[in-house]
Amino acid sequence: MIPLILVFACLVGAAQRDSKEKSPTVYQIPLPARPDFSAVDWLVGDWTGKTTDQRTQGELHLSVSYQLDKHVILFRGEITLQATKTSAPLKETWLGVLTPDRQGGEFLLRTFSSMGFITRYRLTVDGPETRINPEGGDQPPPGWLFRTVIMRTNPQEFVETVQVAPPNKNFFDYYTAKLNRLATEEKAKAAPTPTH
Repeated sequence: MIPLILVFACLVGAAQRDSKEKSPTVYQIPLPARPDFSAVDWLVGDWTGKTTDQRTQGELHLSVSYQLDKHVILFRGEITLQATKTSAPLKETWLGVLTPDRQGGEFLLRTFSSMGFITRYRLTVDGPETRINPEGGDQPPPGWLFRTVIMRTNPQEFVETVQVAPPNKNFFDYYTAKLNRLATEEKAKAAPTPTH
């Protein structure tokens, strides 16, 4: 009986020594590769512009930046339009998050509006033309559809046409605007002065 107890004690001691010598298990989650945003990389920066059509007068500001270690592109926009014969004045700010659509090679843009709308769009690029088409969302404007065509005219400028379809109606051009990239000096002038 005593030899059995000694053997058992030796086994327990050896097991404890082996467990102390084992290195801890390291768990690692494989990270996805960074998305390829090269088709829309030219948009990154700060932009400002005005509408170019006679019917709708207004100003637009857009800031586009990489976020989250370049896994998403963040859009921050502001638009101010004066009233027309057929529409009320508009002042809207919005935020958009662009991610790749891993299945189709295109992009998905999810926007959040100061008016409370949450809309999803499909963004496609064909040469200098970028199309942003509606795909529903958590809280889109009921019955209304908005789509955008962006035409890159040069590295420092693009023309944006926003089209609208009221409920059960065809699309029409809501406004067209020309936006220019802000230079560093212009950004400094446009930035709010910090208050102390």
